[in-house]
Amino acid sequence: MEKKKILFISSEITPYLPETEMSRKSRFLPQGIQERGKEIRTFMPRYGSVNERRNQLHEVIRLSGMNLIIDDTDHPLIIKVASIQSARMQVYFIDNEDYFQRKHVLKDGKGNEFADNDERAIFYARGVLETVVKLRWAPDLIHCSGWLTSLVPLYIKKAYNDNPLFVKSKVIYSVYHDDFKKSLDVTFRAKLKMNNIINKDTEMVDEPSYVNLSKMAIQYSDAVIQGSPKINSEILEYIKLTEKPFLDYQPENTYVDSYNDLYDKML
Repeated sequence: MEKKKILFISSEITPYLPETEMSRKSRFLPQGIQERGKEIRTFMPRYGSVNERRNQLHEVIRLSGMNLIIDDTDHPLIIKVASIQSARMQVYFIDNEDYFQRKHVLKDGKGNEFADNDERAIFYARGVLETVVKLRWAPDLIHCSGWLTSLVPLYIKKAYNDNPLFVKSKVIYSVYHDDFKKSLDVTFRAKLKMNNIINKDTEMVDEPSYVNLSKMAIQYSDAVIQGSPKINSEILEYIKLTEKPFLDYQPENTYVDSYNDLYDKML
């Protein structure tokens, strides 16, 4: 029997970034799911703070070289990879000089959110999916963690819905306590447009706030997980209203088995 394929897309993974609830789960969950007999691929952004030499990142030439057009501008897509030897697991990194080579993650040294975080989220989501297309790897389930991955459900259900690799893919979105305070760029909805995405598909982010972006991710997902002990109360209420399959917060000693059980139910 062919192994089920799980694609993990995260905003952060330890040891490449400091330990947080999300970065730890994004590191150990794929390993645990792989040990339970599933095939995995794992992605994160190649932020400038990720030490390439220490972590032995190298560019995958056969996957790099594509340009993604965002707001009428071409942005080269660079793919790098590193191995976590103890887990027998590879991590793919989405890189671009304009978006990800600064030394901070989502805020500058003074704590100000980057003005182009909207385009960084677009580039990251599309970059992952285009790389998966190049890998010719059809995921049965896609698990997204953190708001930077929040556009993946929209793209899977609308822009890539006729791609044979994704036509059967289920999407799970994990909501964390990773709120951003300032709304994204006012032209965000226009930048989202691509094949098969029409204006009404993005109505929920007419005001591109953290809450509205999260709600849109949930709207296009097949199931939702509460990744942090506490999350935005308005988002939690919205999740309940959708009546989608929902897994509440799971502590360190139970989350891998609980998530795996949810995957099996979705598949």
